[in-house]
Amino acid sequence: MRARYAKNVPSTWLVTDERVSTAALLKGAARLPQGRGGILFRHHASGGRERRRLFDQLATIARRRRLVLLLAGSARQAAAWGADGWHGRSVSGTVRPLWHSMAAHNARELQAAERAGADLIFLSPLFPTRSHPGGRALGRRRFAALAHRASMPVMALGGVSAKHRGLLRGIGAAGWAAIDGLTE
Repeated sequence: MRARYAKNVPSTWLVTDERVSTAALLKGAARLPQGRGGILFRHHASGGRERRRLFDQLATIARRRRLVLLLAGSARQAAAWGADGWHGRSVSGTVRPLWHSMAAHNARELQAAERAGADLIFLSPLFPTRSHPGGRALGRRRFAALAHRASMPVMALGGVSAKHRGLLRGIGAAGWAAIDGLTE
């Protein structure tokens, strides 16, 4: 999948989180750049029906705006739900090609993503973030050291917003992802 989508990886990603209202998530998704944005749907703590309902609402927006929609979970579940790909460590078990993203917070996890053949990485946290208060941020130097090692596109996540776009290329990020930075 990596070669096929190398030039079409969205540069702006909305990451869903249960602490953000449904209305704010839908509004954030509708503001993503048409044809150049993506949604990473997590909502792990939500009940099955509630999770699926929100996924379907976001899928409608994604189709209308030509956004990439990834489902945190298995490749099989992503294919069954009609997602464009999956986010996580599971290996593909689908017939049709899907995007595959993984999270990385250090060199070991970056290497695991390389071995798994991930198409893109969400590297975090670049800066301190509200979703993980008190967590240690990578900072620009550590982020850059990791991002420049990656053979796949790296999305900066963690305290990132549109105001940071100018510094991202210099530290090895192909784009950025946010929760609060795209829903407030």
